[in-house]
Amino acid sequence: MIKTGGEIYRVKKIRTHYFFLKVMTGYDLSKRRIPVMEMESSTKGPQVVLTACMHGDETGGTVVVHELFRILKRSLRCGKVLAFPILNPFGFEITSRRISISNEDLNRSFPGNINGSLAQRIAAIVMDNIIKRKPDLVLDLHNDWNKSIPYTIIDNIDDSVVLLNLHRYARISKLPAIQESEKISSSLSYCLNVSGIPSLTFELGESLIINEKNVVYGINAVLNILSVLDMLSHRDDLPGFELPQEVRNSILTYSAGPVCSRSGILRFSKKPGDLVKKGDRLARVYNAFGKLTETITAKQAGIILGHNDYAVAYPGSPVMAFGVHDS
Repeated sequence: MIKTGGEIYRVKKIRTHYFFLKVMTGYDLSKRRIPVMEMESSTKGPQVVLTACMHGDETGGTVVVHELFRILKRSLRCGKVLAFPILNPFGFEITSRRISISNEDLNRSFPGNINGSLAQRIAAIVMDNIIKRKPDLVLDLHNDWNKSIPYTIIDNIDDSVVLLNLHRYARISKLPAIQESEKISSSLSYCLNVSGIPSLTFELGESLIINEKNVVYGINAVLNILSVLDMLSHRDDLPGFELPQEVRNSILTYSAGPVCSRSGILRFSKKPGDLVKKGDRLARVYNAFGKLTETITAKQAGIILGHNDYAVAYPGSPVMAFGVHDS
């Protein structure tokens, strides 16, 4: 307590705690663990959970967590922030999307099974740890194709109350808000949402390397949400990704089509962030002799979220991902 001019002010204390969740013991008796970061104010308030590096080659979210904890050390007013900076240590060590030992996608293994495969066991440990804390919000930080723009994904769920909260938080983040067109029932965010815990996924641009610009978008998105939850000592309206006027403030729908129908060399006519209309040329495919074999056009109007990282095309290979709007 500090007494100044006859008035008494309570000094807020911020506690930081780092620890591990045990996953397994290796053949050499070494412990394989998931790191956890926790920061808590002495003043009660909301609890937010951050998860990152679900896929081992997506490390941008890990850096977002690190930078946020540096900021929160001096600005957390109330509540608690819990973070899992590297959910997939097995994939992280060899820069692999999947769990290296079992070749499983961790984000297709929830809600998990403590007696199941390695991915299911990790998922069960993480899921149980989050649910028992009953957080107000979970933000799952990912990276996407190399040239993709940052955006937030809203799960396709039936609970209208949770969905309304997700739409609200997505807009507050100031990232493009994309509604999933399908139910991905084995992802972390979906399983949390159907359990009544609001959860959003952030796709923060390219994987494999740290893109500092996308890190800033991620930091700002989380801070905007924490600010609205009144968890920060000062409230700033931080800038987000600038969208064209036509789709600003809209909830867009995710679309992964069209796909290639021919093999060859893929050359793009549009780039991530571009608005397209139905029928606009997206890309062309050429064979080994340079002959045009396919022209790929947009099926719907929307904004390009990202495009394939590779120039090699084959029947069924993805071309671009879109946020589709109605007009």
